[in-house]
Amino acid sequence: MSKPVRRADQRGVATLVFLVVLACAAAFIWQSSQGLPARVASHFVGSGTANGFMPRDRYVQFMLGFAVGLPLVLVFLSSAAFNSPGARLNLPNREYWLAPERRAATIAVLRRHMATAGTMLVVFLAYVHWMVVRANAIDPPHLPEPWFMDGLALFVLAMLAWGIALVLRFSKVPR
Repeated sequence: MSKPVRRADQRGVATLVFLVVLACAAAFIWQSSQGLPARVASHFVGSGTANGFMPRDRYVQFMLGFAVGLPLVLVFLSSAAFNSPGARLNLPNREYWLAPERRAATIAVLRRHMATAGTMLVVFLAYVHWMVVRANAIDPPHLPEPWFMDGLALFVLAMLAWGIALVLRFSKVPR
């Protein structure tokens, strides 16, 4: 019989999942970029037509920096900010959830949620890169707009669900 997973362990799992997804996305971006042309179409107008280009090396550096760096900053800077005793956290029922006896558990929940948001951002940015790779596989480069819009809509819906779940989690105060 397995023992129940404690909340602290759940935080560790969320962070581990984030780091594994981040590493996989970095490897995916690196590997899939090797087949890009020397001049990469990197910006597209609404119709999917390329209107911005950059050298492959610069594109790979930019995409790795953006897809790895932005989520890392989001997750780890927010986590570090939570450690600050004077951190201004805007939560429903703030006084209850940040009372000294509940503060550590509340911070653990916030860290798990931030790791989840970071994971979703990494997956979306890897998807955007995949779309750029696909667009550059044809001549002239063309981004399949419906696929991009579907991916963007899915990401926005996932982030909305994440935000709603976070608000709902702290909206209720146990009796």
